[in-house]
Amino acid sequence: MKRRNFLAGAIAARSVLACNPAVMEFRESPQSADQRVETIGRLAGHSLEQVRDQLRKDLFDDFLPFMDKYVVDHQYGGFMCDTGYDGTRGDEKKFDWFEGRGIWVYSFIYGHFERDPRYLEVARRSLEFVLKNEPSGDVLWARQFTREGKPLTGPDSEIYGDLFIAEGLTAYASATGAPAHLDHAKRLMQKCLRIYDRPDYNPPIGRTYLGPDAPLFPGARIQGAWMVLIRLATQMLEQRPDSEIEAVADRCVEAIIRYHYNPEFGLNNELLNHDLSRPANLYAQLVYPGHTVEVSWMLLEEAVRRKDKFLFQTAAERFRRHVEVAKDRVYGGVFHDLKDVDQNIFTMGKVLWVQEEVLTGTLLVIEHTGAQWAKDLFQEMYEYVRSKYLLKAHGSSLWMYQSDRKVSFEEFIKLPKRVENYHHPRHLMLSLLAVERMIQRSGRISNLFA
Repeated sequence: MKRRNFLAGAIAARSVLACNPAVMEFRESPQSADQRVETIGRLAGHSLEQVRDQLRKDLFDDFLPFMDKYVVDHQYGGFMCDTGYDGTRGDEKKFDWFEGRGIWVYSFIYGHFERDPRYLEVARRSLEFVLKNEPSGDVLWARQFTREGKPLTGPDSEIYGDLFIAEGLTAYASATGAPAHLDHAKRLMQKCLRIYDRPDYNPPIGRTYLGPDAPLFPGARIQGAWMVLIRLATQMLEQRPDSEIEAVADRCVEAIIRYHYNPEFGLNNELLNHDLSRPANLYAQLVYPGHTVEVSWMLLEEAVRRKDKFLFQTAAERFRRHVEVAKDRVYGGVFHDLKDVDQNIFTMGKVLWVQEEVLTGTLLVIEHTGAQWAKDLFQEMYEYVRSKYLLKAHGSSLWMYQSDRKVSFEEFIKLPKRVENYHHPRHLMLSLLAVERMIQRSGRISNLFA
């Protein structure tokens, strides 16, 4: 599609989405307005100040010291995430995904919490580590590197690594006030979109969700890709206006809200055909609640940026719907992968990140609406996560990044050594900011969409 036509279409879509809730298939349901209150009160039985203090402890007393001691590479820069919960290292390899994510985490800490130069230095050295291997043209970064920075693989086959590096650059630009880094991030986003728009993009993507025997799916439209793009676009636009980035954000919102949503079962398909039509094979039954829960809070944040009530309400309703469908009614928590809707076939393991995405999303709904369902869901998930995932009893300040359905330690220690350097600290930081905003309003909801 020509750039002029793409921009015109995206701008037109924005005006329709912002003004016409019927197009977004949103209906004000009794659930979205139930038992709202002006004052938030307690969360999971705790005062807002108690929740804030616990989150700060989790981040600054537990997570960051572990990272500094075992994962941050103070010699060569970057992050050695193949590290066990007890600090033993499995491998010294580094990954493009984890470098970009780590740059974002440490830049965000510096920019939003503590302007300690040590945090910015960790981000700077990781950025220096990855930029020395930046490819030219429409080529993606290598997926893996030696500890010293020598590429171990050819170019990645997925755009995520480059997008995470772009997100890191965006946060670093915000932390340092250097617009050149934001310009660099924009160029990376545009490159990734050109690659993503190829009709032969990443044919084996379906095997990520359905296993090695799934049919190839060249050119698939992937909710996970829109997810990373909308998160990146929102953060860019918070720094400065840009009509081209606005058009990318519009494109992502339209794809997720209008096309990935399947009204037949009220859930989002993870994969669509290249033209955004629904696949006719087994992919038509594939729903990945983890990504829909995650992207829903990103749409909530984008709605806050736009002050778009209908987008906020729609994202909140679909967030709630996917959490309810993905709940494990026997052992608690939520599943992340629904391989077949009609057959009700879930992947049984539990990953920490989707549980934390539920917490992040509920806090945004609580902050802006005070909805009782969100408070109830926050309490349920807060108590579940803190009772299941923490490794304090095993002498570690980390949390299990995944396990079996029961979240047993015995199954966790069989998994590869890995420190989750993105979703966990992101949850802690975004939750801290949300709770701090609630405290600053003396516990009153924002009423942004009143």
